[in-house]
Formats: sequence, C-alpha cells, structure tokens
Amino acid sequence: MKKRKISSIVILVLTVFIGCNSKKEEPNNSVKMDNVASNEISLSKRQIQLGNISTQTITESQNSSDQSYSGVLTINQEKIKTISSRAMGRIEKLYFKTAGEYVAKNQAIYELYSEDIAVAKLDFFTAYKQLSMPGDFGKNAKNMLISAKQKLFFFGLSNAQIEHIKSSNDVSPRTTFYSSFSGTISEIMATEGSSIMEGSPILKLADLNSLWLETQVNVNYAKNLKIGQQATISFADFPNKTTNSDVSFINPEINLDTRLLLIRMEIPNSNLALKPGMQAIATLSQSKIKGMFVPIDAVIREEKASYIWIKKRTGVFENLMVETGIEANGIIEIKTVLDPAKKVVITGAYSINSEYVFRKGSDPMNGMKM
Repeated sequence: MKKRKISSIVILVLTVFIGCNSKKEEPNNSVKMDNVASNEISLSKRQIQLGNISTQTITESQNSSDQSYSGVLTINQEKIKTISSRAMGRIEKLYFKTAGEYVAKNQAIYELYSEDIAVAKLDFFTAYKQLSMPGDFGKNAKNMLISAKQKLFFFGLSNAQIEHIKSSNDVSPRTTFYSSFSGTISEIMATEGSSIMEGSPILKLADLNSLWLETQVNVNYAKNLKIGQQATISFADFPNKTTNSDVSFINPEINLDTRLLLIRMEIPNSNLALKPGMQAIATLSQSKIKGMFVPIDAVIREEKASYIWIKKRTGVFENLMVETGIEANGIIEIKTVLDPAKKVVITGAYSINSEYVFRKGSDPMNGMKM
C-alpha cells in the first residue's frame, strides 16, 4: 500500500509539472504558428520592444548628398599633340629618347634624312640664283621660288630655315626639325636609324597643365549627375591641397559587371605639381534632391533584390520589394511608389528579417519574381 501511495504521488507531481510547462509554452507556440500570409510575420509586443522596431510614415522630402569616389590622375587626352614626319626618309637622330622628358617650344626634336626635301631645297636655291637673270628667266625663277618655298613649308621647315638656304647654300638631305609647342613626352614611336613614311608619328607631347580624373560612380547616384556637376578634389599625396572641378564627361555605357559608370573631371595643374598616376578623391555634391528617403538600415539588400518591412496592422509586418536610388549621409532613396497611409519600419528591420528566416526557414524574397 505504501509503494502504491508513493507511485500515485509521483504521477500527480509529473502531471502538474507537464501541465505547467505546457501552459508556459503556449504563448511561444501561438507566436510561431502565424496565421498570416507568406510574406508577413506577426510579432508580440515583447518581440517588438526587444528588436527595437519602430515605424514611420514616409513622405517626399528634399535632401542633399555628398558622395566621395577615388580615382587616378591621367593625361588629358585632349591636350596631346602628335609630332609626325612631313616627308619620307630616315630618322638620323632623336634629341629626346625617354618618355616623361619636357620639350620646350622651338627645341630640336629629330633630324631626318630625306631625298624629297633635298630636291625641294635645291629647287629653291636654284630659283633664288636665277632671280637676277633678265627676261623670262627671271620671271620664271620667281614663280619657281614661290612654288619651292611652299613645298618646303609643306615639309615642315620654318621660314628661318628656308631663308637660311639662300646664304648657306645648304641643300643637304639632312634636316633638323623643331617643336612648335611645348609639352611632356608621353610616347615615342620612332627609333634612330629607322625608315619613316610621310605622316608617320614620331612622338607625342602632353600638356600637363590640366589632367583628367576618372572615377567609377554608382549607377543609382549617377542618374542625377549632369555635365557641369561640381566636385571638390583632394589628393593622397597632398593632404592639405584641394581644388574645385566639375564633371566634364559621363560615359553613356554602364559596366555590366560592376554596375558602375565612368565619369571624368578636368583638374587644373598650372604649377605641374600633380603627376599622372597620383590618386585623388572626388567629392560630388547634390542639393535639393526630391524623393522619399529612409535610413539605410531600413532596407534589406539581397543579391538580386532590395525590400523593406511595412506595418500592416498591430503586430503584423509584411515585406515589400523596392527599387532604391541615391544613397548618402546615412539615408537611401526609395523610388518605388509607396502607399502614403502605410508605415515603414525604420529601425529593427533586420530583427524582423532574422525572425522571419528563423520561423519560416527561407528568405522573404524566395519565390517572388524579380
């Protein structure tokens, strides 16, 4: 009897224990078994409080945006001059042989051996000597002189070089050519002793008084960029130096892999302190941008989609796929039209998302059309 009494007491205790536990688990079970749509989730007041979840009605507003993008200074391709041979011949000498050297205006660049130029020199000198001859010889010599001089101009000789032929009797096939402008050698395309055709390039001179800064911009930000957009430029090698510039070129083609867009700015460099290859940072400013903006953390971003959480009713939240725009200063633009009566989750969005994945075992965007 004593054993039977003890068994009855044990069974009673176990029954009470199980019953208590069942009652304690009921609230959690009722929360996990959401009676809501697949893209919704219900949360208790306690969960909302612990997740720091807050909502707000979003209306159109104006915001300013500062975005910084790094890039590398390059030669301004519009400021490059190509020096080419004006006649067929052979390069006897190059006075500059290294890229990066500075060439001043009127400095000797190369010496060319050319039979064509030698013939034109001889024609000019012969015509000059015949000017003093009487009658038609003198008249014909004048026309020949003019024609020969024009030919020498065409070959690239200066007026001083042509006039020097009269006194020096120099009709040599070797002619030295001089630069008609100054610049830094960016490329040398000829070598000493090599044959060259008329019009073939010899070297390129770059004017480094202005450089290009090219950088890649997020395509969402670039939608609002315009030619002439102002930018402040800073330099890694000169921490205390800044300069102002503006956007001079926007590539019409987007990089499909990175979803970035190339833009270009022209950087003044009158003292030549800046060098091609230096790193620089362009800070682009946009003011009075109209749109609907939410905190960046309010948007859940996946590989192929972005979405936000909307308060559907008390304790129930639904996700909504959205298209985003400009992102700056801790906020992001929502380009998708939203119901003005709906409240958007502005804090705690990731807490809701984590709970959704925990309960339903999948991402909210799974199965939705992109």
